[in-house]
Amino acid sequence: MAAVTGAGRRAGSDPAARLVARLRQAIGDASRVRTGPSERQRHGRDLTVHPPRDPDVVVYPESTAEVRAVLQVAAAERVPVVPFGAGSSLEGHVIPVRGGISLDLTRMDAVLAVDPVGRTVRVQPGLTRSRLNAVLAREGLFFPVDPGADATLGGMAATNASGTNALRYGAMKHQVLGLEVVLPGGAVLRTGTLARRGCPATRSPGAATAGEADEAAPTGAGAAGGHAARRGAPGRSPRRGASVGALPRWDATALFIGSEGTLGVITELELRVYPVPEAVVAARVGFPDLAAAARAAVAIARRCPSATRIELLDERTLVAVNAYRGTAYPARPTLFLEWSGMPAAVAADVERGRAACLDCGGMDFTVERDPAGRARLWDARHHAGLAVTAVAPGRKKLSTDVCVPLSQLPAAIRHARATVDALGFAAGIVAHAGDGNFHVLFAVDPDDPDELRRARQASAAIVRDALARGGTCTGEHGVGLGKRQYLPDEHGPEAVAVMAALKARLDPLGIMNPGKVLP
Repeated sequence: MAAVTGAGRRAGSDPAARLVARLRQAIGDASRVRTGPSERQRHGRDLTVHPPRDPDVVVYPESTAEVRAVLQVAAAERVPVVPFGAGSSLEGHVIPVRGGISLDLTRMDAVLAVDPVGRTVRVQPGLTRSRLNAVLAREGLFFPVDPGADATLGGMAATNASGTNALRYGAMKHQVLGLEVVLPGGAVLRTGTLARRGCPATRSPGAATAGEADEAAPTGAGAAGGHAARRGAPGRSPRRGASVGALPRWDATALFIGSEGTLGVITELELRVYPVPEAVVAARVGFPDLAAAARAAVAIARRCPSATRIELLDERTLVAVNAYRGTAYPARPTLFLEWSGMPAAVAADVERGRAACLDCGGMDFTVERDPAGRARLWDARHHAGLAVTAVAPGRKKLSTDVCVPLSQLPAAIRHARATVDALGFAAGIVAHAGDGNFHVLFAVDPDDPDELRRARQASAAIVRDALARGGTCTGEHGVGLGKRQYLPDEHGPEAVAVMAALKARLDPLGIMNPGKVLP
């Protein structure tokens, strides 16, 4: 257990045993502090080619107070802490590269309050989006952010996740009104407000302001890590929230959205929710090639105000989806579409969308109006990423996550396909085409160094092309381990230095998810 035996640890006969004993005392329940091999292995890997590394111990807190107690122990013992939710991340966020504590938040999964009038909900971080929507459905409401995996809401905020609804509703940063965060050393910070235009955040007993939290932070050597900007909602602005207007304070909520567990542990979230639309219509339409499908996606985004989802799957991905989900979609580039809103507006936009597709060579425009048909369509789309490796046993996923200005999408996808083909990969391409975010899905042999090298070479070329077009290396998956090297080119060395300084100030011991985000 290298993480608890290195230089600088306090003297003791067995640092690992002391750590476990202190954690069990802090939690008050030995059964929720686990060191078994299978438990540690499950918390030491993600769904991709990133090398696994087991934590030394897995802890299951059930309250903010218990999270605080764990972080106090971690600071005292100089041991890393890595927050863990559904384990569905794609950039190594949950892998404890320096060992230490895997903090599994899945037992903190309650819906704490629903306000149907104010259209807000307060939740714990271990709640999944599907379970939240099951509760909200009783009130005629829903939460729109929908990454492919059934991720936890804390993890979604930590990576600024988005998904198929980003065209209309944006990413997590547009939906989070406030947070409760436990900082390294145990200070509890509350951010945000329920007022739509924002005002200084109110505090509950025991919560710290930003200044108090700074004073309460432990002292010691800093480490790399931090917060990076992410994909927004191109072309459409969600309702204004806590960060809008002339505020008499910094927007501390935004600091933690996308921070990937490097600045603290999210223990509560206040979220926007929305009325279920009166009318929803979906459709799928095939195209002769990827370029035509991408052009149609851009046209629909421009012409159809009620468009909610514009998703592109290439023929390679659809072959995998058909095999994995038992569907029978034609193996050609296809757009999966959805419109929502008032019935008349939706009906008009469906016809505008149909015309845009026909103008670009679309064929077999098939409309799905009933809920069951729409559900089948989106089930196939949400399983596209899993399908690529499920039909290739023994292989692991390596996924790009670039996002470009919408006008650049057709050219960027064309470049990506040419790059992949030139290096001899049959990788699939899927896109949240309505806002310029697309993924190249490589299924690679993790034990083949040459194949890994070529896949990473292709990924790097796709990222460089996206940056040259004014895009980003990460539209929704986050930076984690896999994209740290691109931040200086994307944001500039000065911005990266500011991120590192902020990380060092909030986490001077460098215990929060070390080795992630910053180069």
